[in-house]
Parts: sequence; structure tokens; C-alpha cells
Amino acid sequence: MVWLLRKCEKCKKYTLKQEKCPYCGGDVRIPHPAKFSPDDRYAKYRRAMRGLKLK
Repeated sequence: MVWLLRKCEKCKKYTLKQEKCPYCGGDVRIPHPAKFSPDDRYAKYRRAMRGLKLK
């Protein structure tokens, strides 16, 4: 599935631009969560990385 909507990490505005925010020039990312799967092989790694970011 292709996600078209992006969100600027700097000014928190939404845009359709893929590379940079047209308002402030900040980096953009996909605001949608990852697809859920009960057989998620990488969940423990993602939780470990999230724990490192919070500390």
C-alpha cells in the first residue's frame, strides 16, 4: 500500500511532498502506524529501540 500523506517532524504540518516540508524545510515522515500482525517477528526489537529512546 502506498502512503501519500506525510507529516513534518519540525512544524507538525501535513503535506503531500515526499522529501522536505514546503513550509519550514524540515524532514517529513509517514504518520501512519505500522500494519498490525499477531505474528510480529520484530516486536521485541522495536520495543527495545523505543525503550532506548525514552531514556
